[in-house]
This record gives sequence, structure tokens and C-alpha cells, in this order.
Amino acid sequence: MSIEKKFFPKQGFCRVNFRLPDSITDQARKVAIVGDFNSWQPEQNLMKKDKQGKFKCVIDFPLGKNYEFRYLIDSYRWESDWEADGLTKTPYEETYNSLIRCDEVEI
Repeated sequence: MSIEKKFFPKQGFCRVNFRLPDSITDQARKVAIVGDFNSWQPEQNLMKKDKQGKFKCVIDFPLGKNYEFRYLIDSYRWESDWEADGLTKTPYEETYNSLIRCDEVEI
């Protein structure tokens, strides 16, 4: 898994590039990034598969907040991103959401 962030403080957002290797998505047909930023709606941020078999997506997040998310693979399998800025426990048993920090500008 790979997350790359680039801050645009003058414009007020952080651009985040998400990339999942085929080893995580296996034979997946559809992968979505769902989180508090899109009201956990799976159709809002679908990832696209590139020629190397990696699912990718770019999302611009407003600065000043942290965002929780998970990957939803083929509408039934949830995956956390252990390379995210952190993890936060959910109210569900042994489940963690991944965390993207956009509350501080990285230089």
C-alpha cells in the first residue's frame, strides 16, 4: 500500500495519492476508498486499475482536519491501510480505520 501527500496551503487542501498493489486487491473488480470525508459512501471515490495492476485514486482533502477511511474491495471486503498516518479503533470488534492527517502542513 502506498499513500503520498502533497500540501497546498495557499489553496487550502492536501492532495493524497492512494495506490494499492495487486497483492492486496488480488482478483478484485472494484475498489473504493470510503471514509468520514464521503459519508462512508462506496460509490463516491472509486479507484481505477492501471496497466501494472495497481488500483489508484487521488483525493483533495481540505486542510485543518484528520480523516478516517478504509478500502472496500468488491463491496464486501474491508481493508485498513497500515502505512497511513495512523490507525484509530472503531466501535466494532477488533476493527481499525486508517487515518490521514491534514491538520498540519508538512514541508
